[in-house]
Amino acid sequence: MIANVGEQVTDADLGARLRSEPELFTVVHNRCFRDIYRYAAGRLDAQTAEDIAAETFLTAFDQRDQFDPGRGGLRPWLFGIATNLIARHRRKEARHYAALCRVAPEPAAEGPENRVVTSVTAQRMQPHLVKAMTVLSPGERDVVLLVALGQLSYEEVAEALGISSGTVGSRLSRARAKLHNVIGQEAVHG
Repeated sequence: MIANVGEQVTDADLGARLRSEPELFTVVHNRCFRDIYRYAAGRLDAQTAEDIAAETFLTAFDQRDQFDPGRGGLRPWLFGIATNLIARHRRKEARHYAALCRVAPEPAAEGPENRVVTSVTAQRMQPHLVKAMTVLSPGERDVVLLVALGQLSYEEVAEALGISSGTVGSRLSRARAKLHNVIGQEAVHG
């Protein structure tokens, strides 16, 4: 039975009840779709991100009997499914980053006088960041984007990817060093 009006159902409770109460999956979808979509949209074009997000929930619903609350939470499980689906699109993703590297940054749009300086800085850094992402291994890219776009903790990233927290930390450390090198070189030579 779906929760009574006003009753807050925790993610842990949802996970435990999904097998016997599949109608609760609507709550999971409503609670997590936006985060999964944002994560996918940060890695792929908007249409593909929408497809990946929808496929993530379809896959999760189909595999809800395999979800084990003892191994982790619903959110990392969903991000793991999304990451696996995105992996199928890796070649497309690599071409996307390569194309972005070839495109000159868009000129700053005219706007109100109180435009935030960080917005301008972020716009200037975008080509450097995109180019830097191309030097990361797929595993490093997954970790960086799950932390940055998915806003997952190291433990949640580990659950999502099926790796240890230590591996998450080492991949993130290597990725940061590579990103720092590439961005630093671009700033000097760019």
